Amino acid sequence: MADVDDLTRLWVRGRDGDREALAAAVRRSQADVWRFLAHLDGPAEADELTQEAFERALRALPRFRGDASARTWLLGIAHRTWVDAVRRRTRRRRLQFRIEELPRSGGGVDPGERVALDDLLARLDPDRRLAFVLTQVVGTSYEEAAAVCRVPVGTIRSRVARARRDLVCGLDDAADERVG
Repeated sequence: MADVDDLTRLWVRGRDGDREALAAAVRRSQADVWRFLAHLDGPAEADELTQEAFERALRALPRFRGDASARTWLLGIAHRTWVDAVRRRTRRRRLQFRIEELPRSGGGVDPGERVALDDLLARLDPDRRLAFVLTQVVGTSYEEAAAVCRVPVGTIRSRVARARRDLVCGLDDAADERVG
């Protein structure tokens, strides 16, 4: 474990019963996890998802070996937390639809609204958004992002490139709407 980072060492010490190290590990990693989830699901949901991700991490901590980066481990847990939240919302919406028997209304973005990064990110394909947020917003390496997403590094590179292209097109479309 000599070649792991300080955060990973803190999580391993926490796993081994050092409460102060565990508290420090949570404090040091909380902002990254929150920012990651806020960009995937929005700031309004990020607090709850971050809490859930850390609850999962604490339950999984006895199995954490510390062979790899704790940051990658945590972001992987956060990603799975987000995916599960999306699935829960989808199931709730479907159930609500069945109960109410009303057609779902497709809400679009008001063309008069200012286009923000969050709006553009929300329009991206979920896999592209995840790769982009991990590498460009949270600042993970492509290798870390690949580990979090459980895909090859080349897939992450491709998704980020396509996300950039999609974002540029989204900015161009928004500028055209404002001018036109």
